[in-house]
Amino acid sequence: MKIKPLGDRVVIKNVEMEETTKSGIVLPGTAKEKPQMAEVLAVGPGGLVDGKEVKMNVKVGDKVIYSKYAGTEVKLEREEYIIVRQSDILAIVE
Repeated sequence: MKIKPLGDRVVIKNVEMEETTKSGIVLPGTAKEKPQMAEVLAVGPGGLVDGKEVKMNVKVGDKVIYSKYAGTEVKLEREEYIIVRQSDILAIVE
């Protein structure tokens, strides 16, 4: 990974999900609303952030659900990533 997040930040990438209708038509991920599920690609070190101790609860490879309008979208080598604060991650999907 060429992006190394700082503090309590996490680098995630949206999980592309295709959906098939009852009639058999496949809807690609680009035809629907942006998913809020992503995979964690890199995790910052945590530590002291804004005067508070932050322990990182997510790890690389976790599937997570994040806030709809959270983060900063970044393009690197034709790939799109989102950098969010750990507090913008709502849940880990098991």
